[in-house]
Formats: sequence, C-alpha cells, structure tokens
Amino acid sequence: MKIDFSVLRKKMVEEQLIPREIEDPRLLEAFQKVPRHKFVPQTDLANAYGDFPLSIGSGQTISQPYMVALMTQQLELSRKKIILEIGTGSGYQTAILAELAGMVYSIERISGLAEKAKQCLKELDYRNVAIKIGDGTLGWPEFSPYDGIIVTAAAPSVPQNLIEQLKVGGKLVIPIGEAFTQVLTLITKNPNEIKASEICGCVFVPLIGEYGWKK
Repeated sequence: MKIDFSVLRKKMVEEQLIPREIEDPRLLEAFQKVPRHKFVPQTDLANAYGDFPLSIGSGQTISQPYMVALMTQQLELSRKKIILEIGTGSGYQTAILAELAGMVYSIERISGLAEKAKQCLKELDYRNVAIKIGDGTLGWPEFSPYDGIIVTAAAPSVPQNLIEQLKVGGKLVIPIGEAFTQVLTLITKNPNEIKASEICGCVFVPLIGEYGWKK
C-alpha cells in the first residue's frame, strides 16, 4: 500500500508540534514542507513521521521531530541569519534550518553520513547549505561569527570554540551532560556575559571531538 507522506506530515505538525508549544508559523510551515521520509533508511519509511528518533546507521540517529522543532525554535531564525550546525547526520535538521535561515554551514565527522546528506539536500534543491567533514567541536571559523549555532550531539560542556564563533547577541543550543542523560541548554552571548538557560532533559548521541567526548 502506498504511503501518503503529506498526510503524515500534517498529522505530525498537528499532533506532535502544535500541542507542545511549537508556535512559530514559519517553523510549522517548514515541517509541513520538508519530506522527512527522504532522510530515513528505506526500511523505516513507515516510521518516518513517528514521535521518536530513528537510527540512520554508524551509531547515529535522526532526532524526534519535536526535538528538532524545539531546538530550531530557540534560534529565532530569519532569512538574514547565518547558522552553524554541528552534526549534519541525515541532513533533516539541516533542511529545516535551510528553510528558515539565510545560510547554513554544517559539519559532520562521519564521511558516509555527510555524503548521503549532501546528496539528499542536493536532490531537494537546497542551495543555501554547505557541508564539510570534520571535528564539529572545532567549529567552522572561516565563516564566523554566526547568528546561531545548533549542536545535535551531547557534550560534557560547551566547546569554547563555538562560543568564540558566536556573534554577540547570538544563540547556541546544545545538549550538555553525561553520556546517557543531558539537559538541552540555550546559550546567549550578551555583550558582557554568557548566559545559560536550561530548556528540558534530553538524550542525544555523544559529541565526539577534541573538545567533546573521546571515542
């Protein structure tokens, strides 16, 4: 039986996002538009819009739709903003960001995932995305400072490189904590202080790198 993915996307927005205070109309429109099923393994097509994360191989996951929305909403995106994403993964979060921001620079340490994401985003005609393979904890200083930074893996603390590459007035959203339990945290870089506020508990795969967890 053929799956009507547009119906599943509408259901995802109406049942998973809106009731959980995802309110930005542009963000909801992006979730209605981006074909999440293109970013999951063929064996999981029927679960592509489920209210849970899915494995994408190499020990990585595509996050629960609500978590993608919650993290993205913190950045208060507009077409004028330049965003850095740490952990491209499947490329789904990248696509959501690309719908809302001016330019998205994304780093993925696993080459196989990076190449798959590049191909998928190219097929969907996202032209405001650049992906490179490397250690995300080092950031991407060439295009800094960024209006927003989103980290899609859990770190023991906020990498200082990322704070340095964040524009004054910019926001960084990152899961911080131990290997199996973290707190989603919003960092705001004010002129005279770095402010941290806790959003909610969460569980992400570890951020591997020089300023994250070791393999």
